[in-house]
Amino acid sequence: MSKRRVLVLMLLLLSNVALADSFVGQASVIDGDTLEIHGTRIRLWGVDAPESTQLCRGEDSLQYRCGAKAANDLDAYIARRPVNCVPLSLDRYGRTVATCSVAGRDLGEWLVRNGLALDWPQYSKGRYHEAQREAERAGQGLWKGSYVEPWLYRACIRASGNPSACSDDANAHP
Repeated sequence: MSKRRVLVLMLLLLSNVALADSFVGQASVIDGDTLEIHGTRIRLWGVDAPESTQLCRGEDSLQYRCGAKAANDLDAYIARRPVNCVPLSLDRYGRTVATCSVAGRDLGEWLVRNGLALDWPQYSKGRYHEAQREAERAGQGLWKGSYVEPWLYRACIRASGNPSACSDDANAHP
């Protein structure tokens, strides 16, 4: 077992008490699927938003910074209102993974329904599938043009390191 994996497992064991508690407070948006509340990084459970360096194409076929758009739109939606996050686990980077809401509205569902993030079935088990279908049918956000799934974009970056090339490829969704 790698040292990193052992460290994450130790953090999980040590944080079980902390995971039982919710985080409530003003959130800073780090990116389209990551917040920070009271100095704790929180990864939104079950969704994957484009990375900050990721480019997508709009309905006009021009590239735009879809990761930055997701983060900016999420920040505008939260609008300095209190965010309530219920921790579920820690990810391999030591971030708290949680479902978060504002005024009772699930932020993951809001992101997916507005086409700013994708349902990540590997983790969500389809919880946001219907919201994604509705966003696709309505041509919301990412569904207006073409994009590469964020998990494929990250894999491409790890392999070649070129954000522009990884944003546009044969696997892009029309």
